[in-house]
Amino acid sequence: MKSDVKDRSLARQGGLKIAWAAAQMPVLLQVRARFARTTPLKGLRVACCLHVTAETANLVITLKAGGAQVALCASNPLSTQDDIAASLVKDSGIPVFAIRGEGRATYYRHITSVLAIQPHVTMDDGADLVSTIHKHPEQFGTRVVGGTEETTTGVIRLRSLEAHGRLRYPIIAVNDAKTKQLFDNRYGTGQSTIDGILRATNRLLAGSHFVVCGYGWCGKGLAQRAKGMGAQVIVTEVDSIRALEAVMDGFRVMPLEQAAAIGDVFITVTGCSGVIAERHFRRMKDGATIANAGHFDVEIDLKALKRLSRGVQRVRPGVEQYTLKTGRRLNVLGQGRLVNLACAEGHPANVMDLSFCNQALACEYLSRSARRLAPKVYPVPDAMDRNIASLKLKALGVSLDRLMPEQQRYLASWELGT
Repeated sequence: MKSDVKDRSLARQGGLKIAWAAAQMPVLLQVRARFARTTPLKGLRVACCLHVTAETANLVITLKAGGAQVALCASNPLSTQDDIAASLVKDSGIPVFAIRGEGRATYYRHITSVLAIQPHVTMDDGADLVSTIHKHPEQFGTRVVGGTEETTTGVIRLRSLEAHGRLRYPIIAVNDAKTKQLFDNRYGTGQSTIDGILRATNRLLAGSHFVVCGYGWCGKGLAQRAKGMGAQVIVTEVDSIRALEAVMDGFRVMPLEQAAAIGDVFITVTGCSGVIAERHFRRMKDGATIANAGHFDVEIDLKALKRLSRGVQRVRPGVEQYTLKTGRRLNVLGQGRLVNLACAEGHPANVMDLSFCNQALACEYLSRSARRLAPKVYPVPDAMDRNIASLKLKALGVSLDRLMPEQQRYLASWELGT
């Protein structure tokens, strides 16, 4: 099967990065070793639409070791690392369709190229792959028996399909696994978003007013990391429980329209559209920095910002400065796309070890069980989730206490009380 990558001569550099990441993914390597021995995915065709990074490379290599035929495309036009794509093609023989900076037409052409393998299982990050199948089911969806979804935005789209009675096959919400959501979303997004901001701007966060739009698991991690670097963190929310939690965690909470006049750095991490809009741009300080850590580039209304501006120029790699008609300047990072991947390298391999173990094991589970499942969105089985956590603890050299038999009896009883 042909591939479409930028430059295959980058393969050596990409291979070094893949090996570096692998050394920090001990649990996934254990899964890979077992897959290589037992080939539980033999005969399975897997179409993957994921961020093409070193961590993802280790996942798809693991799937291939398990016997699967794998094809990979990008889930975001700015998240591809071209040297990783080259190495996967040249060194691992995995078809890849991904070029950093590709336009919309190429992006969807790459999705259809991956779907040409007529997959049995889809592995998605944002649900663009699944959405394409559901728009053209007779062309791409005739062999699909199950799928997995990596991120919050994708799960939202899939639950909408399910609610409308249009979901065609069962999909496991890997994003909602405890070993994904509590760690990847909180610690991975928290660190990698800060990394993207610092690489793009080289600015000091200490003392700045740092506005986090959305206090889900990703927003919590981001607010914690920014606070740890000395920023004065402000949280904006639409959910009363999350807003109360942010207050109890020690953050200021206020409407974004109020925060707009205060903030130095604004980060959206909501999974919703139009979060930062024209009314907010009009109130922002000269020199404010705006970025997005949600999956799609819809959280910042860049069309409105362009209407308010008399000019746009690229002032640093990954930084576009909009000069408003009033003379104020607003700096947008990574074209409003995922800043941790557009301006940095995404999550550290250590935390993706957990997320991608979920993906690999969910794929194995679907290979055995998908045909018995109704077309719904399913959680990761609890036993799988806890097994991954146990394997990670073992890799970290951490041991646990065990309940004694009398403690187990106590917890299972109702008779004993005061």
